[in-house]
Amino acid sequence: MSTPTPTPAAGPASPATPLRVGLVGYGLAGSVFHAPLVTATDGLVLDTVVTSDPDRQAQVRAEFPDVRVVPSADELWGRDPALDLVVIASPNKTHVPLATTALEAGIPVVVDKPLAATAAEARALAALAERSGTFLSVFQNRRWDNDFLTLRRLLADGELGEIQRFESRYERWRPQLKGGWRESGAPEEIGGLLYDLGSHIVDQALVLFGPAVRVYAETDARRPGAETDDDTFIALTHANGVRSHLYASATTAQLGPRFRVLGSRAGYVKYGLDPQEGALREGLRPDGQLPWGEEPPHLWGRVGSGESPLTGGGATVPTEQGDYPAYYAAVERALRTGGPAPVTAYEAARCLDVLEAARRSSEEGVAVEIPEAPEAEGH
Repeated sequence: MSTPTPTPAAGPASPATPLRVGLVGYGLAGSVFHAPLVTATDGLVLDTVVTSDPDRQAQVRAEFPDVRVVPSADELWGRDPALDLVVIASPNKTHVPLATTALEAGIPVVVDKPLAATAAEARALAALAERSGTFLSVFQNRRWDNDFLTLRRLLADGELGEIQRFESRYERWRPQLKGGWRESGAPEEIGGLLYDLGSHIVDQALVLFGPAVRVYAETDARRPGAETDDDTFIALTHANGVRSHLYASATTAQLGPRFRVLGSRAGYVKYGLDPQEGALREGLRPDGQLPWGEEPPHLWGRVGSGESPLTGGGATVPTEQGDYPAYYAAVERALRTGGPAPVTAYEAARCLDVLEAARRSSEEGVAVEIPEAPEAEGH
């Protein structure tokens, strides 16, 4: 099946003309990730922020005095000329309806993960984007984590041999509930770690090792008063035979390695999280004034065979520089040229296939087979 070429954003007469971006939502995703990364991208300008919260409206005005602030996304669709891109960083339950409205209006869209509650909804959005020839991408920033980029380099170089098992942990120690929709048990909120951090670790596993054919999962709500999962384990069997063991937790008192990758020749172990989120939370920006995405040598991972990295075994492997700005740079290029999205809605649908299977596996206590993705997604 051929794919219509996405229509470049309307309005700009030349590459020197910035593309105007509307941002829906100014919570964690909007304020910490999207707004800073959009404004740091050459060729993009933050034009409008949608938030109905008075405190967040004040925050936007303080941080971006020249940006228009409106209380409702309805004020985005009738703009003349239309915005060149709308970024949806509002609560998960709003992703599908807002993305649908934008695509039907012919406005290019970036949607924060998870794109939807189900793979079927994600594929419906992908099909709508194809029919309208409109750009659609999903924000999966952790494809540009420093450790993930390092592991991709090691795999490309063949340093580990044939990969047998991939362990990935996104663990935190947060014994007290914070409240809010992310911890809500209401199904329509799409809360819980399975769909939050699970969206990242599953996406990374699929990018590294290809489609999963079988899923086994255990999801638990461990903290007092927890309504949805806060401690989750997912085991994937990939079509190529690699097994991925993935952990997402808010209840881990002692953190494990971020990655442990075991191959026929050697293994790679890496502790610690990519520093970019922490830097963004502290108000630092990827503006070229300071080194970005770098970590000190004592946090670098190690490659070896038969040794323990905790006692200095193996060889130190310099960690690649993390690069969240690369996502919006790729979006900007795609909008200018009609090129491919850096993360597609079909890729998001495949991730959701796994998350839905994981939920079923946990509920029923069985391993769940995942059918092959529809042939149309192979383009």
